[in-house]
Amino acid sequence: MTKKYFGTDGIRGAINSKNINGDMFFKFGLASGTYFKSQKKRKQIAIIAKDTRLSGYSLEPALVSGLASAGMHVYTLGPLPTNGLAMLTKSMRANMGIMITASHNTHHDNGLKLFGPDGMKLSDKIEKKIESLIDKKISKNLSTPEKLGRVKRLETGTKNYLKILKRNFIKDFNLRGLRIVIDCANGAGYKAGPELLKSLGAKVIAIGIEPNGLNINKNCGSTYPKKIKFAVKKYKAHLGIALDGDADRIIMCDEMGTIIDGDQIIAALASRWKKKKMLKGGVVGTLMSNYGLERFFKNEQIKFVRANVGDRYVKEKMRKNNFNLGGEQSGHIILGKFATTGDGLLVALETLFAIRKGRKASSFFNKFEKIPQILKNIYVKNKDVIKKPEVKRSIKLAEKLMKDQGRILVRKSGTESKIRIMGESENKKLLKRCIEIISKKIK
Repeated sequence: MTKKYFGTDGIRGAINSKNINGDMFFKFGLASGTYFKSQKKRKQIAIIAKDTRLSGYSLEPALVSGLASAGMHVYTLGPLPTNGLAMLTKSMRANMGIMITASHNTHHDNGLKLFGPDGMKLSDKIEKKIESLIDKKISKNLSTPEKLGRVKRLETGTKNYLKILKRNFIKDFNLRGLRIVIDCANGAGYKAGPELLKSLGAKVIAIGIEPNGLNINKNCGSTYPKKIKFAVKKYKAHLGIALDGDADRIIMCDEMGTIIDGDQIIAALASRWKKKKMLKGGVVGTLMSNYGLERFFKNEQIKFVRANVGDRYVKEKMRKNNFNLGGEQSGHIILGKFATTGDGLLVALETLFAIRKGRKASSFFNKFEKIPQILKNIYVKNKDVIKKPEVKRSIKLAEKLMKDQGRILVRKSGTESKIRIMGESENKKLLKRCIEIISKKIK
């Protein structure tokens, strides 16, 4: 199902480009407001949160104007993690929630993530319906003057989100005696992250908490885990936590300075949940999940299935298989018992709950040995380069060379102007050669 505006995780692109500007955000607000208003299942309410990008100041008013013009009453929450918005959309019984963010991208980009009244990301089917409304004449969707929506700022968003998070754990859960480094990527979690950990009694070393609108994800956060590795060693911390720009991803670092990616976090949580009889069905990974993770689950007799890349597709497969754990190597991890989408702070709490009684993070993680994997991202002007005959031939050649010694995956990024190449094999020399064959043709 080809979509015009929506990618694998909402709408995203360069600020003031074709789709990411005030004019289009008004249309997105008007179209999504019109769609959800037509459902007539609840009060006509939309809530909006955002990360810390400078462009949010120009895009949010346009989005609000579109929603109010459709007759939706709007609450703006300010900077808040994406899953905080999802949780509040559900608890406030809103028709919809919209997160203004470009997640792990730099400040040059921005975008939208849309959630339905159940706190779930929208399906492809609903996104297509909204897209059809975007392209209609604006005048057809405008409300009459007496039916316009009202707009109000809600200052308690972070406080209410943290209450919901802590409600998932026992009342006397605390982190006293733990020294924790948290890197908030100068993003949406810069207040919620440190505040949560301090409220539970941890000694917190917080970095990436000085957003200026331009430094989100810049040499910090989950896309730059070297920073927490250095800080964990410097402050002799028990654990390091790195979030991304909208705090729906998490990468960790144990007390030894070992970086823990999403696959290792998922393996550790699945193993714990199985022992505690909390694991339901099995685990969903993605096409990018390391084969070492799949092999680990096979040995542990834990069912494992792969979904397309994107936490929305992970969640859909979790629902289809009735599983309650899934995620991506990048750190999007969905704890189905507690949340509808990835939440870095929730995953951090679940991990800290497991090690709170003196257990070392290094003994909790590192459950399997990874198969050597190379990830290569190539910037392109047109992602359809992947369809060119010479590129297709190079992929076939690489797959033939790899044969039964590993696998190659080449795909368009759903969020950036990149072609992503992933290869994994225990034959490192062959792996490098195959990646190079493909990347040369794409370049």
